[in-house]
Amino acid sequence: MLDALKNAMRIPELRRKIIFTAALLAVYRIGSYVPVPGVDASALAQQLGVDGGNIFGFLDLFTGGALGRFTVFAMGVNPYITASIIIQLLTVVVPALEQLQKEGGEGRKKIQQYVRYGTVGLGLVQAFGITMMARNWGVITNPGIFNLLLILVTLTAGTSFLMWLGEKISENGIGNGISLLIFVGIVARMPMGTINAFRAVGEGGLNLFSLIVFGLLGVAVIAGIVMVQQGQRRIPVQYAKRVVGRRMYGGQTTHIPLRVNQAGVIPVIFASSVLTFPLTLAQFVPAVGAVNRLIGYGTFGYNLLYALLVIFFTYFYTAVTFNPAEVANNMKKNGGFIPGLRPGRPTTEYLDRVLTRITLPGACFLAFIAVMPYIVAIVTRIPETFLYFGGTGLLIVVGVALDTMKQIEAHLMMRHYEGFMK
Repeated sequence: MLDALKNAMRIPELRRKIIFTAALLAVYRIGSYVPVPGVDASALAQQLGVDGGNIFGFLDLFTGGALGRFTVFAMGVNPYITASIIIQLLTVVVPALEQLQKEGGEGRKKIQQYVRYGTVGLGLVQAFGITMMARNWGVITNPGIFNLLLILVTLTAGTSFLMWLGEKISENGIGNGISLLIFVGIVARMPMGTINAFRAVGEGGLNLFSLIVFGLLGVAVIAGIVMVQQGQRRIPVQYAKRVVGRRMYGGQTTHIPLRVNQAGVIPVIFASSVLTFPLTLAQFVPAVGAVNRLIGYGTFGYNLLYALLVIFFTYFYTAVTFNPAEVANNMKKNGGFIPGLRPGRPTTEYLDRVLTRITLPGACFLAFIAVMPYIVAIVTRIPETFLYFGGTGLLIVVGVALDTMKQIEAHLMMRHYEGFMK
């Protein structure tokens, strides 16, 4: 692995991408410690209960502790993810957006602009709710109109800046920018979580045997995530021979790799954002008690809804990223066919049927891992406060790490270097 890393740094283009990505991620971590002016952060963190097993603790995990410290990045990239989900769903039902998506690069740029506008709008709504909640709790030092507007604008600007950072990483760096920001936030919390777990063992608040069982389960889960993320069904494709001039082309056999989990970690990120956004806003209304009883963080309703949303977004994002009709048409144009199937519609139906079947176990696996901390808490009797980075956190960390390594691997293989994965 060290040799692969040395090889990566030898390639000028890849070295620039890695350094650029690392620099922007460092900016993100520095910004996670810049406080919002005029707010008693420690008092607000105590009121939010970010150290407990509630929705704000879950949000604090995604922001790398920025919410607990109430910094300029306290809202993280959640408004951006929610806006992306809304626009993607509207693309399916709104003909104008669907037409924009079919126009190629220019159409996607226009859709991305709508996502940015939606991010700012949702960021303002969420920032307004947090600001009003902080004012009602009396943690704002001077609750005048100017200070309230300053907090509102600071939080929204922080989310907009993170959106810009993520897009720049995706364009000029390595890996998916938004996913990497979430990845870094979760990884930044893991050392302190581990220290707190061992401290609890020393103080008698946590059983050592339960902690060992949890560690072994964590290793097994990581192995399972890698297997599912790397698992694929290879569809054989034969290209017909054709003579052009004096040369013969085609005749070779290849395959289409259909991944068991075509959507990666995006369904988990989408599902958690869809659930956390309304639950966060519900904290600011009087009827919050009824909402918490039904789908409050950690309840049976929350876990069930979370699992169903993960399965839904797995199928939805797979349909967005892989179009069987387009793949079948491209094969037909290049003289390719699946043995035993006619090109065109039969190939499209076959690819769609296979993809639907192999996506189901992948989606169910993601859903199980997402709700696994609550099952583990029952089996090992470990308090949920020590399991906040399990399940969803492990999925995102392992999935993003694999996707980023694949991109580095592609650059290395183009330069005839041996990659990370053998």
